[in-house]
Amino acid sequence: MQIECTTIMGDKKSVSSEKLVFRPAAYAVVVHQGKILLLQTKSSGKYWFPGGGIELEETLEVGMKREVKEEAGIEIEVEKFLVFKEIFFYYKPLDEAYHSFGFFYLCKPKTLNLVKDEDVDDGECEKPRWIDIKTISKDDLQVGAQEIFELL
Repeated sequence: MQIECTTIMGDKKSVSSEKLVFRPAAYAVVVHQGKILLLQTKSSGKYWFPGGGIELEETLEVGMKREVKEEAGIEIEVEKFLVFKEIFFYYKPLDEAYHSFGFFYLCKPKTLNLVKDEDVDDGECEKPRWIDIKTISKDDLQVGAQEIFELL
């Protein structure tokens, strides 16, 4: 059976269902004083939220906090659950396809100093930045991020 997946560039790609890997993921929408914490994706150059795949035996919150620390270098506190997104995603650089359950949480920072760019511990995301929410356009955002912004 073929499944239609979305690529990081927003294109559609048909993949065999046998190729899909189940991937629960949690993402932090971290807002502080009119700014939002975003990372740049290496493949598209667009912004996305810190977070990612949850490992076995991790809760969503523990995994999300780990990912934010690895990608941005800060500690966060969860304020509330925002939204759940089911995504069929194809990642071309690794020729991998995912059936992802994405959980998005509104968070506030417990620390503010971001990790240096060269110390970001992630294969796809880089350059964590505090960005004024008012300056971000839809064209700046990774596919799927626009929907999350509308919830703020």
